[in-house]
Amino acid sequence: MTSAQSLIDDASGDFQELLGILDLADGGDGTFIGQHPSKVGSRTYGGQIVAQAVVAAGRTVKSPALGLHTAQTHFIRGGDVSLPIEFQVSSLRDERSIANRHVLVRQKGEVIATALLAYFHSRPGLEHSSQMPAVPEPTALPELEETFVGMEQELSLFVEALRPIDWRYANNPSWLAKDAGEALPHNRVWMKTRGELPDDPRAHEAALAYASDTTILDSIITQHGLSWGFDRIIAATLNHSLWFHRPVRFDQWHLYATESPAAAGLRGFSTGAFYAQSGVRVASSAQEGMVIHRPRK
Repeated sequence: MTSAQSLIDDASGDFQELLGILDLADGGDGTFIGQHPSKVGSRTYGGQIVAQAVVAAGRTVKSPALGLHTAQTHFIRGGDVSLPIEFQVSSLRDERSIANRHVLVRQKGEVIATALLAYFHSRPGLEHSSQMPAVPEPTALPELEETFVGMEQELSLFVEALRPIDWRYANNPSWLAKDAGEALPHNRVWMKTRGELPDDPRAHEAALAYASDTTILDSIITQHGLSWGFDRIIAATLNHSLWFHRPVRFDQWHLYATESPAAAGLRGFSTGAFYAQSGVRVASSAQEGMVIHRPRK
């Protein structure tokens, strides 16, 4: 049996890999080239594409006063993890208070995703925030790797994945909920990067974007008492949207509170809210995913 500490040690270099894949090469004429990390699945992780698109578009926005306020991505084809990814950025609008970008994501000449991003110069105005759910502080919760122990074979997809984000579930993750016979209508997970990010708002926006595609599908399956690794589930992100309400420092703890209002026709819909540890809501997400459950006979 693998110890929790050895699993944590296995992820020690993953944060540097995250920084590496967010450091896109400039291909000229609004084109940027992204690479894959050393740990990959059968297709490119959607959060990687969203984060790299955020970096590519942000490179073309020159005014530091313009912060990213929304990024909406549609996934068209699964990415080939053996090939680099090309991000072609088009400037749709550039003004003092607003900018818009369109990003075509390509491999081998084929579009695998497309993203629309918008930037805004925020100034003081009306403010309010939904209330953060009451959960234990992150340091009082087990590290993600502790929940793997004894289930490494079933959870190999997670064990072998890149883990640059420190996750702390405030409820049982799907595999422990299933073991306890629980059906969970929502999920609450504390998150932050495993290391300190550069003092650049674009880096923090990209890191949150990367993390936003994790755990958001959980509530679709946990409502039905199902679990990753233990039930036959095929899942893929179809589209993903992010809204940034306030500046974010994603190397500090944020609670990602997600739920799934609807699922039908082999598609599930989930929404999420990111709260800073102070309790203020800093970002929101929405995602539609293909989720196919094939019961074991």
